[in-house]
Amino acid sequence: MRIDKYLWCVRYFKTRNMATTACKKGHIKINGATVKPSREVYPTDKIEVRKDQITRHLTVLDIPTSRLGAKLVDIYRVDTTPKENFEHLELLKHAKDHYRKQGTGRPTKKDRREIDEYLDDGFDRDETYS
Repeated sequence: MRIDKYLWCVRYFKTRNMATTACKKGHIKINGATVKPSREVYPTDKIEVRKDQITRHLTVLDIPTSRLGAKLVDIYRVDTTPKENFEHLELLKHAKDHYRKQGTGRPTKKDRREIDEYLDDGFDRDETYS
């Protein structure tokens, strides 16, 4: 089975086209080598998938015949991704929250309405511009 089809079948990508694009960009490696989307996958292959700023490590156990339900995915692969990779993702999420607090920066619709209400109370903008 092709690597792009395999990754789609075991639900690492939502569409096969997304898996193909990831292969072309060099985000997929089999046994340490960057591969094209047409590369065949065999049992016992080690796959590295770079997605969402995490490198996930998989070991192929068997080849599925078609796309699987989420509960059946573990029959065909073993996920050996270290916990440090997922902890790194959590740190990235917290870092993004630190740099921009909710409600700061550009005003939201609610903030804009409150500003307009404040300016409309006793202050007519049309008179100042004439």
